[in-house]
Amino acid sequence: MRNPYIYGYLPLITILLFSLTFGMYAVGESLRIFQSIGVYSGMREFLSDFELRILLLIVFAMIFFMMFSALKLIGETIHELGMLFFSKDSEGTTVSQARGGYVILFIGAMCSAFAIQSIYALVGIFILTVFVYFIYLIYKMSHFISMGGTMGLLVFELLMWTLLISLVVYVILKLYNGILASLPFAK
Repeated sequence: MRNPYIYGYLPLITILLFSLTFGMYAVGESLRIFQSIGVYSGMREFLSDFELRILLLIVFAMIFFMMFSALKLIGETIHELGMLFFSKDSEGTTVSQARGGYVILFIGAMCSAFAIQSIYALVGIFILTVFVYFIYLIYKMSHFISMGGTMGLLVFELLMWTLLISLVVYVILKLYNGILASLPFAK
């Protein structure tokens, strides 16, 4: 008999790995920026290079951890809401079938450790991993849902993510334009 909770730790480890790899890249980039604007030497008066790198890694890894955790929470909420609308499953067998996809996310997080030097590789691995997981999830759900329900679930999830991302981009652009308009030299 197989334990149904065998994959329970993988989401946490996946989020930690992605947070560390993105955090390590952010540390390198922030140190380059600090050196170019002349702040690095002042920071070195208080902290050694190693202490500064560790402090920045903790800060950036925590920020990315919170971001990836929020994305996981939002993603699971959207998926389960879609399952509520389009699935006829009342026992929850479809939810347990999707847990095998955590291995895909874990493998993607492991691959991101080899791409710490390039933000394009990190983002590409993250997007590819999420896309493969999404395809796997839809494939697994199609065994328990009718073809119409599967198409409805697919459209619902894509629509929800498109709306959410569009809203975030809109807010960021409005904030950016507001900051630029408030600068005295921009007038």
